[in-house]
Amino acid sequence: MPATLEATKVSPESLPVIDIGGLYSTSLADRKAVGAHLRAACLDKGFFYISQHGVSEKLIDDVFIEAAGFFALPTEQKDEVSKLKSKANRGYETLQGQTLEPGAPPDLKEGYYVGPEHASDDPRVIAGMFNHGANQWPVQRPRFKPVMEEYLNEMMRLSALMMGGIALSLDLPEDYFDGYNKDAMATVRLLHYPPQQPQDNPKQMGAGAHTDFGGLTLLRQDNVGGLQVWDQNSGGWIHADPIPGTYVVNLGDMIARWTNDRYRSTIHRVVNVSGHERYSVPFFYTGNYAYEVKCIPTCLAPGEQPKYPPITVEQHMREMYSRTYK
Repeated sequence: MPATLEATKVSPESLPVIDIGGLYSTSLADRKAVGAHLRAACLDKGFFYISQHGVSEKLIDDVFIEAAGFFALPTEQKDEVSKLKSKANRGYETLQGQTLEPGAPPDLKEGYYVGPEHASDDPRVIAGMFNHGANQWPVQRPRFKPVMEEYLNEMMRLSALMMGGIALSLDLPEDYFDGYNKDAMATVRLLHYPPQQPQDNPKQMGAGAHTDFGGLTLLRQDNVGGLQVWDQNSGGWIHADPIPGTYVVNLGDMIARWTNDRYRSTIHRVVNVSGHERYSVPFFYTGNYAYEVKCIPTCLAPGEQPKYPPITVEQHMREMYSRTYK
């Protein structure tokens, strides 16, 4: 992949906008019709927009307000809820705290992690299950906690709905992923990208080129833009510009593994050369950490063998995190 910051403009043919309203229908035919659109997008780049998703735009606005308010706090107040204080990777991640692209400079972004709440006496916490534990909350932002908890619950609901659509797209029963959806893990990640200055390292990205780790990623962007998707067919980057009222959805490495690489986990990056602050809120849906991921039968041609051995979601996520956090 070239290191250039340039990218071509996105077109509907490159990254389709899929109306998923049919997934809410009582008609199986309507839900299967959405599944067919999802299948086409997942076989292509694994990147697409969704509309009619059912998440309140007012709630989304509140999430961005609270995110911007938190990141505007003095550094010492943000450090009070540092992710380094959490055994569950919850809380504030400092600027340049992660390197997504091997060999590249640290990413020019700061973040905040929120996930499902697990008390200290939860059996999964006692057992030391990866990323399970309590959240941290900034006392300076009293609305931060209720807003993020409401948003997390809404996104868990939407993600489970989407997994039903993915099942239909693979000619599977709609409830095929119910075990994966039960007691699911997920992360609301608030991100702030300061503008890249001309004197900055030209090899430093807001987020270096990478694929996502888990199942589904559902991203809300502000109006600044900066997300770029690698197009294998043209050998170049395309912009995934913000489209009002939509999420950008992409598949993670676990879905690619699950489908024997039938469905694509596509490389993407963030380059903020807008001259403005950029905020985005990806939601990473990971699923039940105890669930075993093994090749889906409908993803094997006659005589074909699985490329990957079975693995639990937890094992997979531990391996992925070890690549970007040293």
